Amino acid sequence: MTEFPFNRPIAHRGLHDKTNGIIENSRSAFEAAINRGFAIECDVQLTQDGEAVVFHDKELNRLTGREGLVSEITAEALCALPLTGSANGDTPIRFADFLTGIAGQVGLVVEIKQQEHPAQTRMLAEKVLSDIAGYGGPIAFKSFDPLALSVLHQKRYRGPLGIITYDYSSHADHLNGTQKFVLRNTLHRAVSHFTFVSCERTALTTPMIRLRRALGIKVMSWTVRSKAEADAALQHADQIVFEGFDPEA
Repeated sequence: MTEFPFNRPIAHRGLHDKTNGIIENSRSAFEAAINRGFAIECDVQLTQDGEAVVFHDKELNRLTGREGLVSEITAEALCALPLTGSANGDTPIRFADFLTGIAGQVGLVVEIKQQEHPAQTRMLAEKVLSDIAGYGGPIAFKSFDPLALSVLHQKRYRGPLGIITYDYSSHADHLNGTQKFVLRNTLHRAVSHFTFVSCERTALTTPMIRLRRALGIKVMSWTVRSKAEADAALQHADQIVFEGFDPEA
């Protein structure tokens, strides 16, 4: 039997559907995923007052219509903001409250978002560990940032740890060539201690990713948006993170 987090398709930010008012990383999106029995992928950011909240962007605007940064607002204030386009009055939620709502009904793959400063990334990683104390359901963590995984490992978390990677040809102007090479080829395992790889679907045939998989490291692929993309990804990956279609329809 395939073990978590590779036993079920993973709904990217929940089973969201903006055209029908179900917004990413919302209670409604998570409920929809639970109803279909899919695992859930979600994102966590750090607020001004050191809380972990389920929210993808650093900026507030796209999802709430308000200017500013997540890091400049308290969790209480953020979680009072309506998510733009929600048909059900959804607001952002604290990670601890999210866990209470999921209650182990499906598996969780939680992305720890890289913060502006390493100290904030460390604080966020430590906060999510505090929040999962006593949580009994299946849970995995992943991040683009090896530091986040390193902190979890240092704090003796021994569940699944995933490094997220892609080809680093875009959205990486802040990195030098050596950094891109290391991250693209996941050459930080002695520091990050990752146990699986989460790879953007067009980078699955990168030689190092293929080698990692050949050596027994599981690979999940993101973000898969059609049956054709799923079929192609699963030739080189062990599970998909999907949105916009039902992979079991």
